[in-house]
Amino acid sequence: MPPQRAPQPTREEIDRARGVVGALSNAFAAKVVGQSGLQQSLLIGLLTGGHVLLESVPGLAKTTAARAVADAVQANFRRIQCTPDLLPSDIIGTQIFDASRGAFHTQLGPVHANIVLLDEINRSSAKTQSAMLEAMEERQTSIAGEVYKIPEPFLVLATQNPVDQEGTYPLPEAQMDRFMFKEILTYPTPQEESEMVFRIDAGVYTNRRTAAVASLDDILYIRDVVRRVYLDPAIVNYITQIVAVTRTPQQFLPPNLARLIEYGASPRATIAFCKAARALALLSGRNHVLPDDIKLSHIGSCGIG
Repeated sequence: MPPQRAPQPTREEIDRARGVVGALSNAFAAKVVGQSGLQQSLLIGLLTGGHVLLESVPGLAKTTAARAVADAVQANFRRIQCTPDLLPSDIIGTQIFDASRGAFHTQLGPVHANIVLLDEINRSSAKTQSAMLEAMEERQTSIAGEVYKIPEPFLVLATQNPVDQEGTYPLPEAQMDRFMFKEILTYPTPQEESEMVFRIDAGVYTNRRTAAVASLDDILYIRDVVRRVYLDPAIVNYITQIVAVTRTPQQFLPPNLARLIEYGASPRATIAFCKAARALALLSGRNHVLPDDIKLSHIGSCGIG
């Protein structure tokens, strides 16, 4: 017997959710010029529980964008600068001996936050990178045999620099598979760069903090609304067929494209497509998914190698 489907969102619920997202979009645009793809990836990741991998050269507002979104929803934000000597305990936490009490106590690491920015993740060792796997997938960490839940909503933004390859460690396939999006950022246009200068001259960035326009409860509310957006079985079949193409590309793609895919997308990609499509349908004011939502979802990594 199939599980009972949750009721589709009402018009009132959709309008409330879109109002919050609109306010978040305005807060993002007030701090970041351009970068519409980054904005969409961050918002969809936040609204669906997905994580985002950002690839770009330095100076393209990745940290500014993450801080702006965190401030706008009153989230606990932590930035972790990844280096070759960074240890797993530096991320998840460790046990510390308290001499005054003669006992150990747990000190939780910076991953125990709502929005976590892993800057230059490919500079950390494979062992340290793998320490994020449990946190990203299970929303929890294990310290000295004890399990500690990470607060929701939880969003990981990881950055990597494609230019500076010396001293880096490629992300393992298991790590890539945890990201919903891989967003490749490009340089701003001359018009956008001019706008940045005008804003600086006008003192727009004097206050680095972004005013709160929503709360964490608002985000959890929208996540529930997104989850209830109707996804027809025919749409699910459409998604699974797209993902299946990546697993046997020689059967469906020209040789020059098929050779670019070393590993096919995992079932996580199918789930990510469904979540992103639901979010896009909601942002379009609908309580059901259309094929166009799949085309626009552009799941950037899909666990494809």
